[in-house]
Amino acid sequence: MALALEDVTLKAGRATLLKGVSLAVEPGRVTAVLGPNGAGKSTALSVLAGDLKPQGGRVVIEGRDMAAMSKSELARVRAVVGQHAAMSFPLTAYEVVALGAHPFAGPERDDIVEESMAAMDVLHLAGRDYPTLSGGERQRIQIARALVQLRPAARDGARRYLLMDEPTAHLDLKHKILALECARAFADAGGGVLCILHDLGLAQEFSDEIVLLKAGAVFSDGSSGNRLTGETISALFEIPVWRSRSLLASL
Repeated sequence: MALALEDVTLKAGRATLLKGVSLAVEPGRVTAVLGPNGAGKSTALSVLAGDLKPQGGRVVIEGRDMAAMSKSELARVRAVVGQHAAMSFPLTAYEVVALGAHPFAGPERDDIVEESMAAMDVLHLAGRDYPTLSGGERQRIQIARALVQLRPAARDGARRYLLMDEPTAHLDLKHKILALECARAFADAGGGVLCILHDLGLAQEFSDEIVLLKAGAVFSDGSSGNRLTGETISALFEIPVWRSRSLLASL
């Protein structure tokens, strides 16, 4: 069972954003998605999340067609961390994280919120107004919110999936590693993770599978240990082979 795109095609006007894309997010695994700008990475994640409807193919989650699921059902089994963490509402950091518990209820809610904030090193920001936080602090708050959203699902045995679009983009080195350690721990506990990354080293370090997208199609996929060769990076990003090999040597 998995969360998967099956031969998905998505168009916007005359542009084809995804061309017959198939990929799966497996429970217990971290899948990293890499590719150049405009490759379709964020679009694929939005389709997986149920935010965009494809013109062709389908999205399945645990064997069910996602199109037949309600928003409430989806909220219980998948959480999304987007690229941009802006929010204009005058909420505190704690209140934003607690939004993740909205689909659920129970006496342990406060404990779950605090544990998730501590995991992302933002508990000390609990009383701060969210709009006053830095970009990196807001991103960590959003990851904590997603962890809160999925935590109760873990306890009732449901499969759950964490989808993150460039979660490390605004983070310093310490918190990049912390964010991916949280994703890795989530997968090790039985969840499925899809993470869009631009850092090749972090992708190799924390993922089990790597999917490479280019021009809206799957360029290559497979285990993380053998995806990022010099020749593959050169072809994917259209850079000289010697540059890609030098990059790999520095990882």
